[in-house]
Order: sequence, then structure tokens, then C-alpha cells
Amino acid sequence: MLTASFLRPARSALRVVPSPSARLFSTSRVARYADEAGDKHSFTFPESHFAYHKCGPVSLDVDATKNEMLDMYKNMVLIRRLETASDQLYKAKMIRGFCHLSTGQEAVAAGMHAAIAKDDAIITAYRCHGFTLLRGASAMSIIAELMGRRDGCSQGKGGSMHMFAHEFYGGNGIVGAQVPIGAGIALAQKYLEKGTMTFAMYGDGAANQGQVFEAFNMAKLWNLPCVFVCENNNYGMGTSALRASASTKYYTRGDYIPGIRVNGMDVLAVREASKYAREWALAGNGPLVMEMVTYRYGGHSMSDPGTTYRTREEIQHMRSTNDPITGLKERILERGIANEDELKKMDKEARTDIDKAVAEAKESPEPDLKELFTDIYTVGNEPRFLRGTAPDELHHYAKSQL
Repeated sequence: MLTASFLRPARSALRVVPSPSARLFSTSRVARYADEAGDKHSFTFPESHFAYHKCGPVSLDVDATKNEMLDMYKNMVLIRRLETASDQLYKAKMIRGFCHLSTGQEAVAAGMHAAIAKDDAIITAYRCHGFTLLRGASAMSIIAELMGRRDGCSQGKGGSMHMFAHEFYGGNGIVGAQVPIGAGIALAQKYLEKGTMTFAMYGDGAANQGQVFEAFNMAKLWNLPCVFVCENNNYGMGTSALRASASTKYYTRGDYIPGIRVNGMDVLAVREASKYAREWALAGNGPLVMEMVTYRYGGHSMSDPGTTYRTREEIQHMRSTNDPITGLKERILERGIANEDELKKMDKEARTDIDKAVAEAKESPEPDLKELFTDIYTVGNEPRFLRGTAPDELHHYAKSQL
């Protein structure tokens, strides 16, 4: 059983106090080389990395090649640099409105990306920048979107919460509303016999929404290839999960749907659990609930300092003992997969790539005002006119469009 004592205190405490001795990853438990002369390396997870509800187990022994390890490292570093740049641009008032960063949670996006196929679908909430990047959108288009520029991945009209890419359906701003949409995507996949599946993601703060349980019910009734993923970073906005949820075992919340809890700070564990979940769904077993136990270093959004409901010591402890990038780096160095200089070079390249993306995004112009009235209706189905932001602001569609 994955004991989250490092994240979950006694209920009376109502504050997270990580155990000083707890670590989400353990290099001391890393196993032998599978083949000292080969490219594959073998690792063994602690049993505490996973917990199960009516399913399992995920193998504790896993192989990964040098390229796979370095690719996951690169992706996590890119996401962190992207989020760091977003933080700086927001503080410089070049990004406005809502902005939710995933610093600390990079292993979830990178591990899932390493496990799924290109045409599998993902839909998530508003902490979506990393997923958008790994699903194919360029860093420049993401930053341009955050800045409301024409070259943004949503033409500057979506902002932080509404980004899209290949088989990536957002980026959704309404808490929990993406979950039934995810079930609908899975229904389409099954109906069209695509041979693909969907990860429908939500946070611990959304886990108590009624529509989540309605989606569970329909997915089970129709045996949909949908994996419901709860990114449990232990705080819904500024409220500890222990104060908001009668049960924080989110992986058991499906009741009649099997579930698995995963160490979401270990990218290899996320990859293996996601592979298991994908195979489960594609084998015709129906839906699965997966809980990723993770942690965000920053506030809920840029307007939240993130230190009024938890201590700075707690955040620093998680950074110093459970950081997903550091954890993978230790494994890579310990096994001689790459050396310190090679990893520093990758870090530098990520910084250079993101800095270049920021510079290019700043050069992108703002969208024309007429873009306010595009992408609302499909071509040929527009009304005669549409009201703007004021009663006397009317946009008349051309007759050729009607």
C-alpha cells in the first residue's frame, strides 16, 4: 500500500507535515543492470509506489533504455523551464488573467506521454501547459497563447486554461466538467472502433463533483476505454484534501470501477502504471480510476502565494527529497546512463529553447478584433448576427457564410 504519510497528516493536524525520512523515490531500491553491455537498464520499485482496488498488480521490475530515460528527463526539464518562463512573464504583466503552473508535477505529464500512443486522447483541467507541449504544440505557441497573441495554439483566444493539440482536448476551465467530456471521447473511440483510449484527468479538488461520478457510471455501463486520472496534489485551491474529502483514497472512489494509486513523483512509476491502465482499457475491461499522488511547489494559481495553508518548510522538504527531476537524475547518474556534463548540456539546451520561444512569442501580434467572432459556430451554421460585449455591438455574418 502506498502510504502517503509524507503528504497526509493526522486529521486533527489539518496541515501537511511531510515525514523527514520519507522519499517518494528510492535510489537504494534501484535494482541490478538487466544487461551490463546492453542499452536496457532494470529497476525495482518499492511496493509502496502502488496501491490497488479490485485490480493489479503493476510489476515492480521495469526496464528502460538510455534513450527512454533521457527523453523523460528532457521532457520534464522542458516543462519546468516553460513554467518558470510563464511565471516570470506573468510577474512582468505580459501574461494576465488565470494562470496555473505545474511546477513539481512534471512526472505525471512526462510519464503518461512515455506510455501512450500518438492517437490516444487526453483531456485535463486548467493546469495543462506541460500536456499541451508533449502532445505536440510548440513552446512558442503555448507562450504566445498565454500572452494572448495571434500565433498562440488557440490563436490567442484561449489563454492558460484553453489549449489544444493533437488528440489533446484541453485545458478546461470549469472544475470537473472535462471528466464527462472525456467519457464522451472514449465513447466515440469505441463507437468508431479506433483502437484507442482516453485519459480523463481531474484534480483532488474536483473529485467530489457530482458529474465525475455520473461519468463513472456511464463509462462502466457502456464499458468505455476511459481511464479517469485524479492528479492528487493534496490541495484543492487553498484547502487540504483532508478538510474537503471524507475519503482521500481517490483510486477507490469508482467503487465498482477498479483503481490504482501511483507515486506521481516518480516518472518511471507513472509510465508503468499508465501502460497498465492503457492495456486494461484497450483489452475491453472498461474504465479504470488512477490516482497520481503528486505535489505542486507553487500556489494554486499565480494569485495564490501557496504559503497561507502550508509551511515554507513543507514545500522545501518536498523539493529537496522528492523532486521528480532530481529523482530521475540520480538514477541516470548512479547507473552511468549519462554523466553530469551531459545532463547539464540538456538543461542548458532546454533553457535556450524556451528563451527562444519567449522571444518569438513576444514578436507575435495580438489577434484582430474580428477574431472574437470566429470559431464559435461551424462554417455554414452561423446565425445572422451575434452580439458582442455590449448590446449595441453586433457582428453580422456574410450571406455567403449562412
